[in-house]
Amino acid sequence: MTEPARDPGLQPERTRLAWRRTTLSATVAAILAAKTALHGGTSAVGVIACAACCALWLGFLLIANRRIRALAATDRPTALAPRKATGAVLCTVAIALCAAALVV
Repeated sequence: MTEPARDPGLQPERTRLAWRRTTLSATVAAILAAKTALHGGTSAVGVIACAACCALWLGFLLIANRRIRALAATDRPTALAPRKATGAVLCTVAIALCAAALVV
């Protein structure tokens, strides 16, 4: 008995688009945080928060880019490792917290 061919449908494409949307959101948050930190003069706290947002954004970008490439490479990509998923979540939450701290 042979296994029928898998029809992945649009699920991999939706997942790639979700990663791209999240990356775009993180980019906007990091840019707004940098703009806020550097607006009206610079302070040590603002520069440190801006640098932290940029570092977190780069970390998230690395994870997202690898995942997007993995999804595009095959019809049946492997599951995202829990460590990478946790890293992506932590980067996203930390960017949001840094941006919120700079706004307030």
